[in-house]
Amino acid sequence: MSDKTARPTEIKLHQRSRVLELHFDDGFECNLTCEYLRVHSPSAEVQGHGPGQEVLQLGKEDVGIEQITPSGNYAIKIAFDDGHDSGIFTWQYLHGLGVNYEHNWQVYLDKLAAAGHQRKQRASGPKQ
Repeated sequence: MSDKTARPTEIKLHQRSRVLELHFDDGFECNLTCEYLRVHSPSAEVQGHGPGQEVLQLGKEDVGIEQITPSGNYAIKIAFDDGHDSGIFTWQYLHGLGVNYEHNWQVYLDKLAAAGHQRKQRASGPKQ
């Protein structure tokens, strides 16, 4: 891929299945669940203010998205129905979440297990 950041050509929220469908101008497409987006929010509340300050997000299996707002021409702000709305999801960050889904999701599951948390299973889990 070139230095040019891939930009979404379509962003579609599927409320019932709690999936955000993304199509990018480089041909990449992905479906990211609200839970996946919420636990990987780029906000300081989730990521912390530096390495090692991340806050493990628990109990987000049923989270939904209330609102998606454009932020300039480079990102969207997502308001989740649990009150979290401080993350700015850049096109590059969203693309990376899609490309690195399997790795990111496994790291999250491993952190939950290490913390002794049992994730509640939903009918359909996150998928790309």
